[in-house]
Amino acid sequence: MYTTFLKNGTYRIEMVTDDEHLTPAESSGGRLLRQIVDGAAVLFDGRPVKVPAVRLAPADPSDPPGRTTVVLSGAIPGGAHAFRFAEAARIGSYPLVLKTEGSESSVWQWQEGGAGPGAPFELAKTVVPPSRWQVIRLYLALGYTHILPKGLDHILFVLGIFLLSRKVKPVLAQVTAFTVAHTLTLALTIYGVVSLPSSIVEPLIALSIAYVAIENLLTRELKARRIVLVFLFGLLHGMGFAGVLSQLGLPRSEFLPALVSFNLGVEAGQLTVIAAAFLLVGLPFRHRSWYRGRIVVPISCLIAAVGLFWSVQRAFF
Repeated sequence: MYTTFLKNGTYRIEMVTDDEHLTPAESSGGRLLRQIVDGAAVLFDGRPVKVPAVRLAPADPSDPPGRTTVVLSGAIPGGAHAFRFAEAARIGSYPLVLKTEGSESSVWQWQEGGAGPGAPFELAKTVVPPSRWQVIRLYLALGYTHILPKGLDHILFVLGIFLLSRKVKPVLAQVTAFTVAHTLTLALTIYGVVSLPSSIVEPLIALSIAYVAIENLLTRELKARRIVLVFLFGLLHGMGFAGVLSQLGLPRSEFLPALVSFNLGVEAGQLTVIAAAFLLVGLPFRHRSWYRGRIVVPISCLIAAVGLFWSVQRAFF
């Protein structure tokens, strides 16, 4: 019996039997194999996990006739330290070979069927996926740092939203539309439902930044059309977030917590930008008569220029 711990966070247990070593009753219909599979127990840190997927491995051309291999495979629980295997079927003594993918050495254990779990096998850190809380903390941080300090384009877009009005309600209306939109496309893109190449998405994101800033120069009040446009731009930004998240990768065993945590980290980063803008600019100066002429117009011009530059750069260079 061979057990391999793979670097993708899964394990593979191969059980090999020869028909010549079975009685006719045992070999007929695979009765012994069924007993072995039904009696198998996989434990991580002393806790049993659900019986993994079972399948027959393709016959190896080099194997002698009558040899059968059954494969059990499953995910290693996040944060696990030790593996143990038990077999309830009374099949006598058998060798259990344990190996980590990429390692040249292996460990042999002699086990007795029906005698309980064997000695624990210490798992290498290279094959153990992080625990759920470790995943949540990691992807919260990755989402946040994708905005602050790494996401200058998203920061400028959020600032463009902030600059339209001196009131809190219009800002919240735009932020809500933007959040709903990018959350939607982030999930749909990660799950493969929608897809656009980055060569299209990134220039359009830059254009969305320029558009919001230019509109700040042309209007003073929030209109329904603006919210709709911010929602549509949010769909583009969600695809941009998904591109980054795809490069970072998502753990198979904690896919959904990682996805949700990354999005929450992004939201926290955006809210930090809004809060900082209110504290530094909005609260002290928004009631001043010169607020629009000295703050909104110059900053919006700067954001528009940067957005137009990026759109050309990303489209042609």
